[in-house]
Amino acid sequence: MPVTFRRRTLGYASAMVLSSVAVISATRRTEAAPHFAPPDTTLSARTARLTSRNDLIHFVDDSLRGRSGKLFARFVLPGVNAPAGPELTELFGDSTLDEPGVYPLSGDSLAEPFAFVSLVPFSAKPGATLGAYHIGFWPGEHRAVSRDYANPVGFIEVTPANVDVRVSEHFRLRDFLTHDQTKVWPKYLVLRTDLVDKLELVIEDLQKNGVPVKHMTVMSGFRTPQYNATGGDPSGRVEMSRHMYGDASDVFVDNDFDGKMDDLNHDGRIDYRDAQVILAAEERVEAAHPELVGGGGVYKGTRAHGPFTHIDVRGTRSRWGLTE
Repeated sequence: MPVTFRRRTLGYASAMVLSSVAVISATRRTEAAPHFAPPDTTLSARTARLTSRNDLIHFVDDSLRGRSGKLFARFVLPGVNAPAGPELTELFGDSTLDEPGVYPLSGDSLAEPFAFVSLVPFSAKPGATLGAYHIGFWPGEHRAVSRDYANPVGFIEVTPANVDVRVSEHFRLRDFLTHDQTKVWPKYLVLRTDLVDKLELVIEDLQKNGVPVKHMTVMSGFRTPQYNATGGDPSGRVEMSRHMYGDASDVFVDNDFDGKMDDLNHDGRIDYRDAQVILAAEERVEAAHPELVGGGGVYKGTRAHGPFTHIDVRGTRSRWGLTE
């Protein structure tokens, strides 16, 4: 049976309560409590302090927009609100958070848009497909794997109506989709907000260091296990690629939209040295935010693509490729 979804707009009071829900990673079964929700602070105590519209607006901007301050969405797994008690049921009813979909805040007083995206639980995938969309199988579906490679907890359902929902200042849902099954809708996406936050911090760092970034292309974001194994040019891909877990992306700066890396170091050439400029920004971001540590790789151009930089938030530092 196909999964049904509903789009609903949240008022400010409702949105503030929803923000106390444990916002979880799309690839982690267990995460530390978000920094904006101290475990010893009750739901009623937190919402009671938000007494004015300005308080609510500031709460969104200060607590939900990430380290970069540029996140426009948070991802929530249906059902994680259950431990919060009857307050959520009173405000939302029994089914609101149980229905995957996009829940935008009323944006008339927000400087930038913001939405909660409720995920399709991983358990809704009965086999290799979800609806008509072919996904394949994660290694953890067939054998024991480490926690770092546990199956995703859920999927973002992407439709023609929400494909352009902005997840941050520079990125939309469409930027991270697997590059296959172009005519199949809905599509399903695994994406971690920490990755989006890190990419925004990398862009900010580049601009602070004299590298303008009007557009950063995500050449490869989420890859379904099927696509990772067989789609496009699978040479060089590893079986347990971080791209399958929604916390990795291959990117390049393309301000002129010509489909390839710009000359970031101004040496008159487009090569791996420009990708190294992005890697250097990642290094500085990780130094400032060690909780976003991850992999970084530099790749030279080929006949199929220009140079690019791999960035992820796997939780441990790793470097490879032309990094020197």
